[in-house]
Amino acid sequence: MRLSFCTAYLKLLSDTSQLYIFGFQYFTPTITDLKITEMKRILILSLIITTMSCTPEKLALTYPETPKGEIVDSYFGTSVPDPYRWLEDDRSAETEAWVIEQNKVTFNYLKQIPFREALKERLTEMWNYPKTGAPFKEQNLYFYSHNTGLQNQGVLYMKKELDAEGEVFLDPNKLSDDGTVALSSFSVSNDAKYAGYGISRAGSDWNEYFIKDIETSVDLEDHLKWIKFSGMSWYRNGF
Repeated sequence: MRLSFCTAYLKLLSDTSQLYIFGFQYFTPTITDLKITEMKRILILSLIITTMSCTPEKLALTYPETPKGEIVDSYFGTSVPDPYRWLEDDRSAETEAWVIEQNKVTFNYLKQIPFREALKERLTEMWNYPKTGAPFKEQNLYFYSHNTGLQNQGVLYMKKELDAEGEVFLDPNKLSDDGTVALSSFSVSNDAKYAGYGISRAGSDWNEYFIKDIETSVDLEDHLKWIKFSGMSWYRNGF
């Protein structure tokens, strides 16, 4: 009975132009859409909760055992045990093995959710449309981002006139073969001769900065590492 209701609800989602996931609303709003009544909000919330409960009822979750260490710290005479500190070493063989076993449990559960593929297809359909960011001007150059639809990251374009056709200046999707390197920051020098850009590898907070010659689109030898929670600033025409 529960799975039948879930199927019907997913059909309802696929037949509408609106989709609500965990309280976030994904659709192109009109003035009418923005006039959502309180009753609608309550109804939508109840449907979200019901959908989240539409999972196999008797799926047993057996989590792998997590070993406990014997580390105990003393703070001003108070002993504080820290049995899982060994997990802080995310590059150790023990932590890697632990992550693999945890992922087995997670993905085994996810693959048994009956509406998962339907939800993926619907979201893919809804998000597959061209997206263009607002242009910004630096000296006589305009920069803007554009995503054809399902690209992992928007491509940075450059042009000299607003009505001209832009050319690719930096494609962050090509920064790595596996797509784990993201463009984290971008800044143009005061004379618009150079562009600095930052990258983040595998979602890390640590950034690396590079400098690109705008005219030749070639990276200079400048390469800064281990930058965290910072931005770029230009002194005169330098970096």
